[in-house]
This record gives sequence, structure tokens and C-alpha cells, in this order.
Amino acid sequence: MPIRKRPAKAGSPSAEKTVWHAVAEDRLLRELRVNIGQGLAAEEVEKRLADYGANRLTPRRGKGPVRLFLSQFHQPLVYILLLSGAVTAFLEEWVDSSVIFGVVVVNALIGFVQEYNAIRAIDALARALSVGATVLRDGQRRAVAAPELVPGDIVVLQSGDKVPADLRLLRIRDLQIDESALTGESVPIEKRQMTLADETALADRANMAYSSTLVTFGSGVGVVVETGDRTEIGRINRMIASATELDTPLTQKMSEFSQWLLWVIVGCAVLTFAVGVWRGESMLQMFMASVALAVGAIPEGLPAAITITLAIGVSRMAKRNAIVRKLPAVETLGSTTVICSDKTGTLTQNQMTVQAIYAGGDYFQVGGSGYTPDGEFRHNGQAIDYLSYPTLMECLKAGLLCNDARLIAESNHWRIEGDPTEGALLVAARKAGLRHAAVSTAHPRLDAIPFESQHQFMATLNHDPTTDSRRIYVKGALESVLARCDSALDPHMQPVALNKERLIRQLEEMAEQGLRVLAFARRDHQDDALAHAEVAGGLTLIGLQAMMDPPRPEAVASIAACYRAGIAVKMITGDHPVTALAIAKQLGMRQAERVISGVELQRLAPADYPATLAACSVYARIAPEQKLALVEALQSAGHVVAMTGDGVNDAPALRQANIGVAMGMGGTEVAKEAAAMILTDDHFATIEAAIEEGRGVFDNLIKFIAWTLPTNLGEGLVITAAVFANVALPITPVQILWINMTTAVLLGLMLAFEPKEPGLMRRKPRNPNQPILTKHLAFRICLVGVLLLAGAFGLFEWELSHGEPLAKARTVAVNVFVFGELFYLFNCRSLRYSMFKVGVFSNPWVIFGVLSMIGLQLLFTYWPTMQTLFGSAPIGSEEWLLILAVGWVIYAMVGLEKLIWRRFNPG
Repeated sequence: MPIRKRPAKAGSPSAEKTVWHAVAEDRLLRELRVNIGQGLAAEEVEKRLADYGANRLTPRRGKGPVRLFLSQFHQPLVYILLLSGAVTAFLEEWVDSSVIFGVVVVNALIGFVQEYNAIRAIDALARALSVGATVLRDGQRRAVAAPELVPGDIVVLQSGDKVPADLRLLRIRDLQIDESALTGESVPIEKRQMTLADETALADRANMAYSSTLVTFGSGVGVVVETGDRTEIGRINRMIASATELDTPLTQKMSEFSQWLLWVIVGCAVLTFAVGVWRGESMLQMFMASVALAVGAIPEGLPAAITITLAIGVSRMAKRNAIVRKLPAVETLGSTTVICSDKTGTLTQNQMTVQAIYAGGDYFQVGGSGYTPDGEFRHNGQAIDYLSYPTLMECLKAGLLCNDARLIAESNHWRIEGDPTEGALLVAARKAGLRHAAVSTAHPRLDAIPFESQHQFMATLNHDPTTDSRRIYVKGALESVLARCDSALDPHMQPVALNKERLIRQLEEMAEQGLRVLAFARRDHQDDALAHAEVAGGLTLIGLQAMMDPPRPEAVASIAACYRAGIAVKMITGDHPVTALAIAKQLGMRQAERVISGVELQRLAPADYPATLAACSVYARIAPEQKLALVEALQSAGHVVAMTGDGVNDAPALRQANIGVAMGMGGTEVAKEAAAMILTDDHFATIEAAIEEGRGVFDNLIKFIAWTLPTNLGEGLVITAAVFANVALPITPVQILWINMTTAVLLGLMLAFEPKEPGLMRRKPRNPNQPILTKHLAFRICLVGVLLLAGAFGLFEWELSHGEPLAKARTVAVNVFVFGELFYLFNCRSLRYSMFKVGVFSNPWVIFGVLSMIGLQLLFTYWPTMQTLFGSAPIGSEEWLLILAVGWVIYAMVGLEKLIWRRFNPG
């Protein structure tokens, strides 16, 4: 088969893709036309570089800055604001017009910055390839930049290297690679020189090394098989570019609501104009009346209220360790119906921990979690003095000596330097008082056989100066170690016959719990050197140590809280199915009776996805494109999906999800750039807290909408009633602007500071298909709007009928609207309960806003300058009593309506 040529144009790789892990080694080298001992010639490299292009990711073309900024204005709600600004400019109210246009520009700038930051996800992926590489060319080792690599290059890997391209491994020496960022596997992968089956899952391809992963141990030699966009990380890059960044439920509903409101306003204005002209009024007068109606019906403060309410939600979430990168994500969390969570580092601690030890025929449980060396040993459920169990201590000592990791104490935490599995053994030994430095000094290492995947064990030769004896310690997979043993230590450290069946049963029991099991053995030795022959047999089994990356304790309570809130939780991980299922059961996840693997999922038809997702909550060995497909399937079923992740492999699904949540401590830059929210503590519990905050934010937004729309409705009805009654307008366009802008800032925005109502997380998620204005809410808005119409128009006509001047009558009407909104504000602090239920003083901002609004309205009424600007006039105590009476009627009527509603809709 000839070598495939990639088009020189970047970003257009061939659709054909060889299954490199399934190609025999000799055929592989023939196809790539390379000699493993010589590498490529310089001239051949130049040719292939021209054919394949540089080994870098193709940046995605996006909108330019100008186009990106202008696109922020393409929203119906912004059209309403622009119309409002144009109308106020036409009326030569330059201050109000400037405020409205200022709101539009600020909102556009915020949206521009948010979208620009989101696009940086592709740049972060491109930076992931900016590494160096050691290659063999013309028979000589050379250091080159990663972009200069071509298919066929022979690459040398050492511990600490970042893999520069996708490689098929040809030579391996104890090679382990951390692929967690790509596959989700929680421990480094031991690589092997072999040929695999075509359908082998990504996480199980032990003969491959993938771009952007990290060599943690050993060395190896591989041949480059894919570069740039054709690598696994390049495929993820294309998925990120193609993933649709969805509107949030709030933006979707606000868009629908704004379009509806826009047409209603235009329709009413045109109708008012037509009716007035038909009745013989002048066109100019009717035009001004239509303008007044449009200005009154436009909720100028709504966009600003949304932005400020979301910003307050962002601040509250930041205090709970959730950093929001995109404002609408705050509300999206409140509407979440499904959380798709990664396992490693999110639901678990990402710190391997020894949880059980089998030694001397006894089973011990080890307390504590993570790398902090605190925890007690238990036997038969009772705490024990570990020093009374010498075989247990010998097993711990073997794990400490046969070890290359280090346990390091830092200012406020412990960390592991080296393999996490070996680190877990150090922590377990330290819990029993065995310190690595002291024990290693007392038993210095003379020689070692490093771990090799084909042998599945590691051995060390240690010297005991006090007795001048030498002892071999071996650790490895039980099958490998057991084959080398002919005896075992009993509880008194005496060799006894080996019961292999019992040991295998013990292994199976531990494996069913998702535990990773290592066996330990020893034998005495005479020489200062160690060879494979000395460990081929004659060993004495000491015991087994079983470990797991344990669940976060707070995650259990948080998952239970999510279930109470009607939110489903699904674990989608690249880790082993048995481990994933065991962790899911410990977390108390529902529908965790079975686990679906990536291979099983691959065999499913797309039509079967909904039923599978509804029946199962645990998915293991899942590839990046499958994560993306699962998220899309949930969205197609009507769910609002929050997706958590920390690796490069999670980025496409993070971008596709309604709300992508990245890990701030252990997450990759790619995941952080693709996500809408970042957790600074990497805890699942923080997601639950953020959902609670999101629900509170949405509550407050609905409260503001329920408060502001009756005013707009009432103002429109007053203008319409005046036109139909053929009387002077009770309020002028300038007065309408005064009402709308001042009350929105001093009254309505105070609702953004409302604390969360009790029982918030016992509600079911808001139905994504439910409109912002429910029938009940629409009824209340109409009720208050009609009451404002009756009060304002009624008192306006009352004043005129008593011979009062038009300016005074209009001042009374304006104050009816302001004080009607003021009294109604207390009703809106909770849409279900009275203000006494939520606490009269629980939101001091409301009190501040009310007092400020009263002061401002007194200036509007009595200050000569304001009288000149807005056509107001002084009013007497009788008028104030009537105005306050209207406000009290509004408060009482809405309170009665709430009482009736609660009686017929309990809970």
C-alpha cells in the first residue's frame, strides 16, 4: 500500500484514515517507507513536509472583530432598545436617549468579549502542539520543533516528554504515558509492543502514543503515523469547531418574548394612530400619541436588569468557587435537567488510595482518603493496633521499599511525585508509621528490576545492615506474582502452603468493588546483584494491597440533592467500566445497575440512544465523539445539559452542552477555554451550589419581568384609553420615560438582590419549553396593569373634573404609576408568598430603593427645575392620600390573588 499524501492545503486532510494500531510492524514500516535504525533522510522530510503540511492544528476561521461586534446588535430585544432610543432622540430628550443607547453599547461590548474568549479554545489547542521532539534522521539523533515532524519520522520518547504527534510504538522500555487529558483514564497507561484488533477502543491502544499526552515513566521509540489535523487531538479540534454553541434557555425565551413584544407594540401604535385619524384627530397629534404608547410599552430597563441580575449571580457563584465566563450561563444552570459528569477528579479525588489489604490470611480496611497520610486500620470492623499484625506491617514495608515515588508535604497539602499507584503505597505505609526516608535508609536498595509490561512486576534488592542480610521484594499483578510463589506468610510471619484459590477469590471480590489490586512477595538473597532468574520462583507471598481513586465525600450529598431537585446525574468517563460502576454505587447514583461501554455504545443505532440514556447513568471507556453524541442525544430529547470535564477529550462536549463546566485545578487550558464555567475547587458539590444560585437568578429575573411589564401595559392602556375617549393624554412621552427609567433603576433592580427562597432545590427544573410568561403570571400582569389604568386614568379625570390644571392632573397620574409600582414591588419579592414569609428586611436594598424613589418623586413633584423639564406641578395632601390608596389596593389585590392561588395550587 503506498503512503498516503495529504493535501498541502492546511485543514483539508484525506477522509481515508488507516487503523494504525492494527497494522503489523513490518507492513507499517514498509508503508511509511522508513528504516527504524536510520530514520528519514533530510530530502525526504522536505518532500513530506510539502505534502502533509506542518504538524500544527489549523486555526478555525471566525468572524472578524468588527463583524463580531456588530453581530451583538442582531437581537429583537436590542431592536426594541434602538427604537426606544430613536424615539427619545426624536423627542430631543438627549439624556434619556444617551442612557438607552449606552445600555445597548455596553451589552454589545459584554457579548463581544464573551464570544471572543470562547473562540480562544481553538488557539489553546494549537498551543498544545508547540513542543519539541527528538527524532532519528540520517542515522543521527536530532532535536526538532514539533511542527517539523512528518509521517515516517522516528521519534525517541523519554520520561517527562510531551508526545509531539500520533506515534505507533516500535520499541518500549517500561514506558508509561498519562493519557487522562485525552481518554479520561485515571492512571498512566502501560505501553506494549504489539498489534491490536481494529475495534480496540482509544483508551486500550497500548501500542500507540498520542499527541499532547505526557510520558510519566520509561522510554520508547515510535514512528509518526499522523500529524496536525489528522491526530486524535486534531480530530477533537474539528469537533470543537463543528459543535454548535447553543443559546441558553433564557436567551431563547427572551428572544421569543422580545419578538412577540415588538409586534404587539408596533401593532398597538399603528392601531392607535389609525383610530385617532379615523376619528378626525390631526395626524401630528396621533403620531405623538403613538410615540407615547410605544415608549410606554417598551421595557427600557429590561436588558440592563438582565445583565445586572446575571452579574450579581456571577458574583455569588464566585464566592462558592464557580467562575462564570459567560453571563447567560448563570441562568442556564438554574434550568439544568441533566448533569453529565466526568469521574476522575470531579466525582473522585484523583488521588489513588489504598482501601484494603489482605495479609496473613486477614482482611484489613484502611481509613482515610487521598494523599493525606491520616487514617486507621480496621479488622472485622474494629479499629486495631497495626503493630500487632506483623504480616500487615511487612506488606506495607514491601510496598514502601519496592517503590520509586515520593510523598511530599507542602504548606497546606500533600502531593505525590511519581506514579499515583506507587504514591498510594507510600501513603498507606505512612499511616502505619513507616516513613519512606527512614525505612529506605535502614534497608538501602542494592539493585532493582524495573517494571516491564511483559513481566507485570517490579523487584528490588535491599540490604539490612543490622543483620547483614539481603532480601528481594516484588510487587506486581497478582497473576504474575502468584506464578512465582510457592508459599505465603501466615499471621505470625511463618511460611505456609499457598492457597491460590482463596487468593483468586479475594482478588475477584476486590475487583468487583472497582479496586486495583497489587500483590507483594519476598525472598532472601545472597548476592548484591539481582536478575530475572532470582525472581522466577521460590517467592513467599506477603499479601495484597487494593486501591481506588475514592469518591469525594461531598459528592454523595450533592448528587442526592440533585435528585431531590429533579436533576438527573450521568457519569461519562474514559475509565474502566468496573471502576466506574463501583464508584457510581458508592456515590448513590440511580440507574447504576449496569454500565455501558464505548464499544457497546458504538454498536447502538442513533435511534436507540434515547432509550439507553433513560435507562442507564454510567458510561465508561467513552471516546470524545461519543461524549459529544451523548450530549446531543440528551439535548434532542429536550434536556438542558450541563457537562463537566477537565481534559482535551472533553472540549467538544463542553462546547456543545448548554453549560460546559471545566475543572480549574486539574483541568487543561483547552477545557477551560471551551467551557462557560470553571470550578476553582474541582468539586461536584460546587456544581450543585452553582445550580442553586442559577435557580435563584432565574427567580429574580422572572420577578423583575413580573414587576416591570404591568407598568408598560398600564401606560399603553392609559394612552389607548385617552385616544379612544378623545381626551388629553394623562401622561406625556417624557413623563413615561421618567417613570420607566427611574423606577427600573431604583425599584426593579433591587429585586436582583433578593436572597434565594426556601425550598429552591426541592423544586423540579423549569421546563425548557415553558414560556417566560406562564398563564398565571400573565393574569397577574394584566390584573396589575388594569389596576394602574383605573387608578391613573380615574384620578386624572377626577382632577380635571374638579377644575385642576392639566399639569397637576398629569402629576397625579405619574405618581399613581410610581407608587403603584412601589407597592407592587413588595408583592414581587416572592411570586408565591407574601413579603412577610420571605422576611420584610431580608433584602435591605428594597428598602433603600423605595426611600430613594420617594425622595426622587418628591423632587419631580415640587422642584421647579423638574417641573420645567417634565411638566409637573405641586399636589396637595388629598391627592397624596388618593395616590397611596391606589397603591394599597394594588398590594391587597395581588396578595389576595396569591392566597387564592396557593390554596388551589399547594406545594
